[in-house]
Amino acid sequence: MPPELKIQPLRYVLAIVDEGGFNAAARHLHRSQPALSMAIKELEQRLGQSLFEKSGKAELTPFGSYCLPRFREFIAQHDRLSRELKARVDKQAGHLDIAAVPSVASRLMPNILGGFIALYPDLKVSLQDGNADYVCRQVISGDADLGVGSVWSKGDGQVNDELDFTPLLRDRVGVVCRADHPLVEREVLDWQELQGQVLIGNGTSRLLENTPASALLAQNDFFISNMISLIAMLEAGVGITTLPQLAFPEGHSRLRFIPFADPMVEREIGLLKSSRRSLSPAAAAMAGFIIDKLVD
Repeated sequence: MPPELKIQPLRYVLAIVDEGGFNAAARHLHRSQPALSMAIKELEQRLGQSLFEKSGKAELTPFGSYCLPRFREFIAQHDRLSRELKARVDKQAGHLDIAAVPSVASRLMPNILGGFIALYPDLKVSLQDGNADYVCRQVISGDADLGVGSVWSKGDGQVNDELDFTPLLRDRVGVVCRADHPLVEREVLDWQELQGQVLIGNGTSRLLENTPASALLAQNDFFISNMISLIAMLEAGVGITTLPQLAFPEGHSRLRFIPFADPMVEREIGLLKSSRRSLSPAAAAMAGFIIDKLVD
């Protein structure tokens, strides 16, 4: 078997050469000269060859001359790796992938990411957005370190087995319609009042499942999954839809949001991480930061 090399004796060899002798190296390293000589002797025994001539002048043997540049390269690689690992532990380096539902990505994540990067400016963060199923898949596959979204059914075995879900906030569902629609006079709505309206379904409509308002799902005249197209249909007055409040496009002055009162429907937004993989130091820091910002 090849000899197992320890870093410290190799550093002693470099110091003896660079400082010009055993005594000077001992002073530089704050070690006694006998301790330094003993460490070099043990290293030579491990290697099976002498590194220094017996003259006592810190003159390298031919074998020592062969070893010197290789010791330097080995120590440089060791120190570089140590710095990189320490930087990751200290969240000073690395890459972080986050997946979030579009409403969270556009409404909540800008401030969160801005605050996080201010604390850890050397970290690189990627943010992907997609529907709740997409966010779950990204976290399960490992393509995202963390997700911020919802799980449709906590009783789903796959969700329980592969994802840890930490609740962050509740997002109330309501009706979105154009500002000149007769319903805008109402502060809250009961689901029965939507019967007979032109309803536009979307990716979040299934939040009505297993509620008294689930009957509305069968009455959808359209189904539009793309938010830009959905907003265009709403602003054109084609119909009305239901959305969580975070998903309501606030920048569109022609639209209004009216919350449901009966039933009061909410989606639970939470932090998603794999239950089968540990978080990197950067991901763990981001998870804590998101929880601090969004819980309550």
